[in-house]
Amino acid sequence: MLLELKGVSAAYGKITAIRDISMTVDKGQIVTIIGGNGAGKTTTLRAMSGMLPVTAGEITFEGKRIDGLPASKVVAHGIAHVPEGRRIFPDMTVEENLRTGAFLRKDTAGIEFDLSTVYRKFPRLQERRGQRAQTLSGGEQQMLAIGRALMSKPRLLLMDEPSMGLAPVIVDEIAEIIREINQQQGLAVVLVEQNAELALELADHAYVLETGNCNLNGPASELHENDHVRAAYLGI
Repeated sequence: MLLELKGVSAAYGKITAIRDISMTVDKGQIVTIIGGNGAGKTTTLRAMSGMLPVTAGEITFEGKRIDGLPASKVVAHGIAHVPEGRRIFPDMTVEENLRTGAFLRKDTAGIEFDLSTVYRKFPRLQERRGQRAQTLSGGEQQMLAIGRALMSKPRLLLMDEPSMGLAPVIVDEIAEIIREINQQQGLAVVLVEQNAELALELADHAYVLETGNCNLNGPASELHENDHVRAAYLGI
């Protein structure tokens, strides 16, 4: 098992956002978290990456507890977070953005190798390597955010709403990138995605959050056929 949450709760001030969440992610697995707005999906990712402290429960990664660690230490353990809205540095160039993803690494040769790998995977980024990030299209900015996360050499990639605001043809391209990262690199992925159809198509296992609670989980293919999921999230 790669990642495990046991009875995790988290809050913003006095407002509890998630309650008693338990879930697991195995090596090489794509796990998706679906649910409506305010269900606690982003909060769960923030708890996993150390961006939000947990108020109860524990989180272990590769058998070691990581709850209570700052986000920089969680990254060092091998978890990278691609946040909602991409959060690139707009005034920095594409290459400068990518290199920030490797800020904890000291292996200069490895960094250069991984940078060339990211450019092979995202040729449009290589073409625009000297451009300021704010000049990129939405799809290119999402590719940049993914590439920056890969530069930390993670073993688990957390992705928050990667398809948000993108044209359908670009959504398909991002979905294929997620597949390739998982299948070719063996990288485990936790995917938060409002496009439940896309999320269930990509994932091996799925969790459904509603008002901060995990009400349902199972193989993604089975949840796709679940009557409640189909009515609430697939519009069927």
